[in-house]
Amino acid sequence: MSSEQVLLRQGLYADSVTLLQVSRQVGQADGVQAALVGMATELNLDLLAGMGFQPPGAESPNELFIAVRAADQQSAQAAAELAEQLLSAPRRPTGTGAAEQPPRTIGSAAASTGAGLALISVPGQHAFTEAMDALDAGCDVLVFSDNVSVADEIRLKDAAAERGLLVMGPDCGTAVVGGLGLGFSHTLDRGPVGLVAASGTGAQQVLCLLDAAGVGISAALGVGGRDLSEEVAGRSTLAALRMLDADPGTELILVVSKPPAAPVVERVRQAAASLATPVRFALLGPGQPDLTQATEAVLTELAAPAPAWPSWVAEAGGSAAGPRTGALRGLFCGGTLCDEAMLIASAELGEVRSNIALRPDWALDAGLRWPGHLMIDFGDDALTQGRAHPMIDPSLRNRHLAELLADPDTAVVLLDMLLGHGSHADPVAELLPMLAGATAPVVVSLIGARRDPQQLEASARRLHQAGASVFTSNAAATRHALSLLTPGGRS
Repeated sequence: MSSEQVLLRQGLYADSVTLLQVSRQVGQADGVQAALVGMATELNLDLLAGMGFQPPGAESPNELFIAVRAADQQSAQAAAELAEQLLSAPRRPTGTGAAEQPPRTIGSAAASTGAGLALISVPGQHAFTEAMDALDAGCDVLVFSDNVSVADEIRLKDAAAERGLLVMGPDCGTAVVGGLGLGFSHTLDRGPVGLVAASGTGAQQVLCLLDAAGVGISAALGVGGRDLSEEVAGRSTLAALRMLDADPGTELILVVSKPPAAPVVERVRQAAASLATPVRFALLGPGQPDLTQATEAVLTELAAPAPAWPSWVAEAGGSAAGPRTGALRGLFCGGTLCDEAMLIASAELGEVRSNIALRPDWALDAGLRWPGHLMIDFGDDALTQGRAHPMIDPSLRNRHLAELLADPDTAVVLLDMLLGHGSHADPVAELLPMLAGATAPVVVSLIGARRDPQQLEASARRLHQAGASVFTSNAAATRHALSLLTPGGRS
């Protein structure tokens, strides 16, 4: 029988990044089955209850809890002591002396250093307040936080327009400004292409393909995945287009988006037609070019030939038994990559169930299980509340992967893996133990740039040696996964 320890500590505070790191380290300790260390906020206490723990009787969100479930009492106690030890470890010095207290708000920081670009990365319910403070201080804003309401997003973008500023996001996963990568980013060369992206992982796919072709970028302005929805109406896309048009280093603009609202696209196309800089579009949708095809069109226009996109295909597709009858199961960190895969797969398979379904009647329920074809976006807001994005911590996805690999109805598994700054330091290492016992073929869409710290080619070879087929194009990975299904058995 397992043993639990749930401890409450008063007068002890740690930031969210530290708490995630401590939770992860404790969770990997010997005998530990589940662990969560967090501040006693309502969100964290709900998450704790969802993990099966009895939440402690905290009186304030300023209290800190340590919750551990382990195989036995000794392991649980050792893990709790490890958490205490990690929390008491000295933090890195900030470099500021006692007389140089850092600013406590964005407004005060801007007042002391001048307005610039503010990056907001706080729990979603607090992001609006911080972003508005930044706008009032004259800063452009990148809202990395997710779980911000549509109403608040519109209010922020209207406030930015009144001030002649730009709001990137909410849920802006990646951007490049002034040659500096922000959020989940890559090591890229400067070049002629400017991106406006209502998509995080879609932008990363395009940026990495351009990098593979030896073409650099001038800037990448993420505008949030909902910006081309009917509600948000392209507010930041239109502003970002004007900014890039005014940039002498941008020779061509590419607008990348998840499936957008048609009336909004028409408005954006009309605005783009009035600019001096040519604007091209990579807008996912039925019958539209996929992201790789759209990138190849850009390369052609720049007279830069598209290379053969690198791939490492397992013998017999990774399955000794050849084509398989059963279901295609896709597990994604990136919503746009999931969208792209569903568009390609559903054109051939029909119904593909998902938590970000292409059609309302294809929606998965909260259990995220379905006997047929399915694709899950683990970066969706509903699955990132109280936990790190799966590009940082893939543990939730890996638990589903283990379950699907053990399911005899799983014919092929399709995964994405995103490298770069901000992502897990070695995501391949997390996946290798699961590949070792896989009986179904595993196809990996590996998104990374040549100089990313995780080393793109070395990562691909490790996955390939473990039996996976690896593609640097998500569209190519999806088509390869489809080719492994027996046509008559595609149910």
